[in-house]
Amino acid sequence: MSSFFSKWSWKMAWRDARSNKKRLFVYISAIIIGVAAQVAITSFRDSLNNTIDNQSKELLGADLEIETEQPPPDTLTVYYDSLGGEQSRITEFPSMVLFPQSGNTRLANVRALKGNFPFYGTLETIPIEAATAFQSDSTALVDEALMTQLDIEVGDSIKVGEVTFAIGGAVTKIPGEAAAAAMVGPRVFIPGSMLEATNLVQRGSRIEYKQYFKFDDNRDMEAIEAQVDSLEESLAIDINIETVEERREEIGEAVGNLSKFLNLVGFIALLLGGIGVASSIHVYINQKIGTASVLRCFGASSNQTMSIFLIQSVVLGFLGALTGTLIGVGIQYLLPGLVSDFLPVNVELTTSWLAIGLGLFTGTGVALAFALLPLLALRKASPLYALRKIEGSITSLLSNKTKSMIYVAIALVVMGYATLLTADWMVGGLFTAGMIIAFGLLYLVAQLLITLIRQYFPSHWPYVWRQGLANLYRPNNQTTTLMLSLGLGMLLVSTLYFSQDMLMEELDFATRDDAPNLIFFDIQPDQNEGVNKLLGEKDIPILQNVPMVTMRLDSLRGQSTDAIDDDTTNNVRDWALRREYRSTYRDSLIDSETLLEGQFIGQAPDTGRVPVSAANEIVEDLNLSIGDELTFDVQGVPVAAYVSSIREVDFQRVQPNFFMLFPSGVLESAPQIFVTVSRAPTDEASASAQQAVVQEYPNVSAIDVSRILETINQFIDKISFAVQFMALFSIITGLIVLASSVATSRFQRIKESVLLRTLGASKKQIIQILSVEYLFLGILSALTGLILSVAATWLLGYFYFDITFVPNPWVIIIGTVVVTGLTILIGMFNSRSIYKKTPLEVLRMEAG
Repeated sequence: MSSFFSKWSWKMAWRDARSNKKRLFVYISAIIIGVAAQVAITSFRDSLNNTIDNQSKELLGADLEIETEQPPPDTLTVYYDSLGGEQSRITEFPSMVLFPQSGNTRLANVRALKGNFPFYGTLETIPIEAATAFQSDSTALVDEALMTQLDIEVGDSIKVGEVTFAIGGAVTKIPGEAAAAAMVGPRVFIPGSMLEATNLVQRGSRIEYKQYFKFDDNRDMEAIEAQVDSLEESLAIDINIETVEERREEIGEAVGNLSKFLNLVGFIALLLGGIGVASSIHVYINQKIGTASVLRCFGASSNQTMSIFLIQSVVLGFLGALTGTLIGVGIQYLLPGLVSDFLPVNVELTTSWLAIGLGLFTGTGVALAFALLPLLALRKASPLYALRKIEGSITSLLSNKTKSMIYVAIALVVMGYATLLTADWMVGGLFTAGMIIAFGLLYLVAQLLITLIRQYFPSHWPYVWRQGLANLYRPNNQTTTLMLSLGLGMLLVSTLYFSQDMLMEELDFATRDDAPNLIFFDIQPDQNEGVNKLLGEKDIPILQNVPMVTMRLDSLRGQSTDAIDDDTTNNVRDWALRREYRSTYRDSLIDSETLLEGQFIGQAPDTGRVPVSAANEIVEDLNLSIGDELTFDVQGVPVAAYVSSIREVDFQRVQPNFFMLFPSGVLESAPQIFVTVSRAPTDEASASAQQAVVQEYPNVSAIDVSRILETINQFIDKISFAVQFMALFSIITGLIVLASSVATSRFQRIKESVLLRTLGASKKQIIQILSVEYLFLGILSALTGLILSVAATWLLGYFYFDITFVPNPWVIIIGTVVVTGLTILIGMFNSRSIYKKTPLEVLRMEAG
C-alpha cells in the first residue's frame, strides 16, 4: 500500500494536475452543485426536526386536547372537571362572515375561544395585546392575510352570525398551524361568551368542540386515553384525543415525508454530478493513456500508474465536496422562505455536522465510485499503447464481468445512501429501482436516436449540418452523457409542471358555461323556501336544492360495526365504518349517476327494509354486494336497509354527491338541512347574492367555487415553486456536465478543428459546425426528457389521479427552446478557444 500511494505518485499527480487544472476543475464542478443541494436540504431537515422537538408543546398549545363533534354530554363535562388543571375551550365551525363597510363576505373558520389558550406558545397578533384583550372587550381577531386581501384595518367591523364585532387585531401566527391554512379557511376568533348570541349553532351544522388542558404535574396520558376510550364506548359518541407526543409524531411524519422527498431530489443532483464525473474522467483518462503507457515503459507498475490518477480523483472529489458543502450551508438559509407557509413552526436554523460530514463523505465517495471504471481500465494499459492508440473507449479493456460488478456496487451504494436519507429500506430500494429505470430509459432513447441518426444520415444536407450531426456519434462523443443528465433534469421538472397543469385543468370547472359556481349550505328547513326566493329575486338560477340527513352506520350484514372493527381478519375499511354519512333521498337518479348493478327503487315500500343505492366508491371500502343488510343510526332512530343497487357517481361534479341514496318516503321527517346549488353569471352577482343571504340568514354559509379554485391554484403554485426550485438543481447539474464535457474533450475537438482548417474549412464554418452539434444535443436532450415526462404524467393521471392527461404542446415547445438555447450558449462559450488554435500549436501539444 505504501508503494501504491508513494511520494512519487503524489508528486506525479500534482505535476499532472497543475498542467491540466482547467480540465480538472470542470471535473469537480458537477460534484460541487450536487453536494451543495444535498447538504442544504439535509441541514434544513435536521434544523426542522430539532425545531419540532424543541417546540413540541407549542405544536398542540396544551398538554392535552379532547375533541367531539357534538356538545359534550354531562358525563363528559364531569370527566373534564375531574381532570383538573387549567382548561380552555374552542368551538370551531365554518361560517360566512360579513364586512359591513365594504359589503364583502367570506367563508371563514370561526373559533369561539374561552380561556387562556394557547398555554404554550403565543397567539401572535397585531397589535400584540389584542391576543388577550379580545375576550374581555368583545372584539374579534381576523387572519392578517384576509384583512390585507380585503383592505380591512383594525377597528373596522365584522359580522359573525347575528353579532357585529369590532376587529381588535390581525392574527399573524397560531401555534402548531401553518400559514397556508389561512388559504383554505381564513381564521376568525371571537369570544366564547358571545357564541350563543351569534345564533350560528344550529342542528346539522358541522361543529367541533375542543377542550384543552394544561397540567402542572406529569399526567399518565396513556391512562387518560384509556378512560376516554371507555367513555366513548359508553356514551356512543366519537371522542378524539390528542397528546403532545401524538401531535409531534403527526407533524413529524408529514414533515418527514417532505424532507425525504427533498433529500431524494438533492441526491438526484448528486448522482447527476456523478455522471458528469464519469464522463469527465473517462475522456480525461482516455487522453492520458499515452502518458500512462510511457510511464510503464520507464518501469512504473500498473498500480503506480493508476495511483497518480486515483489520487487526483480522490483529492479533487474531496475539494469539490468541501466547496459544495460550504455553498450548501449557505443555501439552507434560502429554504425556509420557500416552504415556511407550509410549516407549523418557525425553523431555527443550526449547523448540522451530520449533513456536513455526509456531504464530504458522499461527495468524495461519488467522485471515486463513478471514476472507478476508467481507473481500473487504466491498469490494463500496457507499454504497447505508447506506440498505438486504443480503438474505442478505454473501458473496453475491462471484461463484462468486471463492469457488471462495478455497476452492481454503484447501485448498492446508491440504495444504501437513499435508505440512510429516508430511514426506510423499502423507499430506498424503490428510489434506486426508479432511478435505474429512468436512467435505463434515457440511455435506451439516447442510443436509439444515435443509431437512427447514423442509419438515416441526411447525406444531402449542407456540409456544416452534416459535420455537426456526425459529431453526435463520433468517437468520444458526449451525446449519451448529456441526454442522461439534461434529460433527467427535464424529466423531473416537466413532470412536476405537467402534473400541476393536469390537476388545474381538471379543477377548472368554474369556467364552464353550465357549471355551478355558488353553493349555499346549512340551510334549515324553515329557511329553505326563503333562501330560494331570495336567490330568485337576484336572478340566480337554482340548479339543485337537496335535503341532507346525517347518520352513522350501526351494523353491516347483521354484525355491529364495533364487532367488525375488532375483527382483524375483516376486509372493510375502518374509516368507512366510523365516518358520519350525509345522505339524501329522491325518487330518481340524476345525470351525474349511472346504474351499474341491481335495481334502483325510488319509492320506499310501506313495510320492511329500506332499499338504498350505494356509490361504487363506498361499495369497495365496505365490501358490499347486492342484497347486503345495513342498519343506520339516523340521529338516534335505527333504520334497517339493504343494498338494492350500485351506482357510479361523478364525484368531480360541483354539487352534493352521496355515498348512500335513500328512496322517497323514509327520511322526510328526519332532522335535516338543505343545500342549494346555483350559478351566478358574474362575480358581482355572486357577491350580491352572498351578501343578501348572509344578512337575512346569518347561519347559512356559501362556497364561492371560483374563489376556491383560485385558492387551490395559489396553493399548488406555492408547492410547485418550492419543488421545482429543488428540481432545477438537476438541470443546473446537467448544464455543468455539458460544460465539463466540452472542457475535457477540448483537445480532441481542437485537433478536429485544425484538421478541418487544413482541409480548407473557414473559421465561420467551424463555429457553425459546433453550433449545429449543440443545437441537436439540446433538442434531443430536451425532447427525450419531455417525451418521458409526458409518459410519466399520463401514467400518474391514469393510475393515481384517474384523469386523462392531454399534454400542452406549448410547454414542450418552450421547454425545448429554452434548454436548447442554454445548451448552445454554454457549449459555444466553453468552445470559444477551439477554432483559434493553429496547426503548429496542436503539433506542440502533441509533442508535449
